[in-house]
Amino acid sequence: MTLAQQPVQTWPQPPAVAARGTLVVVPGRGEHPGVYERFGLRLAADGYPVHAVPDPVRDGAAALDGVRAALADRPGPHVLVGSDTGALWAAGLVAEGELAVDALVLAGLPVPGPPVAAGSWEEEVAARTACPTHQGRLTADPALRRGAIQEPVPDGWADRARAAAITVPVLGLHGGDDAISPFGVARAWYGDLPSGRLVRITGGRHDALNDQTHRTAAATVVLFLEQLRSGPELAPIAVEVR
Repeated sequence: MTLAQQPVQTWPQPPAVAARGTLVVVPGRGEHPGVYERFGLRLAADGYPVHAVPDPVRDGAAALDGVRAALADRPGPHVLVGSDTGALWAAGLVAEGELAVDALVLAGLPVPGPPVAAGSWEEEVAARTACPTHQGRLTADPALRRGAIQEPVPDGWADRARAAAITVPVLGLHGGDDAISPFGVARAWYGDLPSGRLVRITGGRHDALNDQTHRTAAATVVLFLEQLRSGPELAPIAVEVR
C-alpha cells in the first residue's frame, strides 16, 4: 500500500524523544494524508507525533473514526490541525462538542462566498502553494483530486464552525496572498474566538502548512504547542526585551 492509499498516516517521534503531545491533521479538498508528510516529519522530530486522516469531504465518518483512534490513549495535549475544509470541519466538531481536544490549529480556513473560478492545473497548483518542491509533488501525485479546490464547501459546515462556541485555544495560519480564501475575509472569523490568535504568512498562498514558508509555519506551530503545554493561557516563553 502506498503512502497515498493509507487511510491514516502516522509520523512518530524519534525513539530517543519523549512524546510532548499528539497532533491529528485533517486534509483539505482533494488531499489525502500523505500530502502532510513534510509537516508530520518536522513536528514529530520535535516530539509531537502526527497522525493524518482522510479528507472529510469524501468520507466524514472515516475521518472522524481516524481522529478518535489517533487520540485514544495518546499523550496530551491533543491538538486537531486542519487545512482548508479540514480546518472548517475540525472547527465545527469542536464548536458542536462532538470532539474534546486541547487546541486547534487552522490553516487556510475557507471563507464565505462562491468557490474559486475554474482554471488550469497550473493555475490551481500555483494558488495552492508557492513552494516548487510541493508543486512538483502535487503534480506527480495520482491520488490528489485535481480541481477539488474549486468545489463548494459542504452545506452546513460554515454554520457549524461557530467561532464564539470554541473555547479552546486556536492558532490560525493564513497566507497573506491566499487567492482561494482571502486573508481579509478570513480574519473576521478569528475575531469572534474567545481565545485565538491569527498569524499572517507574508506572501503565503492557500496551503499554509505546505507553502514556501513551511519551516516558519511549522516553527510557529511548535511555539504554540510549547506554550499550550504550560496551560490554556498560553503563557509567553521567549519574551523580547529590546
